[in-house]
Amino acid sequence: MTYKILCKQVELAETSKQKIIDKIKRLDKFFDSDEECKICVTEQREQMVVEITFVYKGYLIRSDARNRDLLTAVDMCLSNIDRQIRKNKTKLAKRLRDDDLQNYDINIGDAVDEEVQEFKIVKKKRLETKPMMTEEAILQMNMLGHDFFIYTNPDTNGVEIVYKRKDGNYAVIETK
Repeated sequence: MTYKILCKQVELAETSKQKIIDKIKRLDKFFDSDEECKICVTEQREQMVVEITFVYKGYLIRSDARNRDLLTAVDMCLSNIDRQIRKNKTKLAKRLRDDDLQNYDINIGDAVDEEVQEFKIVKKKRLETKPMMTEEAILQMNMLGHDFFIYTNPDTNGVEIVYKRKDGNYAVIETK
């Protein structure tokens, strides 16, 4: 497993980086050695924001957490990722190492075994995307009170999705 630590608006000592990697290594048993783990550390409003992303055979397993203490935020992310793996272990079994998932017991903290459930689709919508600029799509999204909005960018003729991030800013997903 290769680890990439990206620091934005914060400077981390090598000892802190090594402590983060040592904590993350407990999840190595689920992934192949040639896979990648990205750790992004930023500071926002006097809090440390940690985003951990594992890239594995087309799957993204990601978590983020905020806390004043860096290592507490890392622990919160690892707990979330651990919960995601535990919750979806039968669905992930085809892509993650089968033997590790089958022998995986819930012994981290006082977690409760979650039942495996199928994804339940309760509503299906069909929509027609309209050509508009990103700023117009954000305005439309806010007027509707939604967290995301799908539209066609007239410059690229591609379908794009604009969404509101947890920090209050906006982001755009471009499709190919």
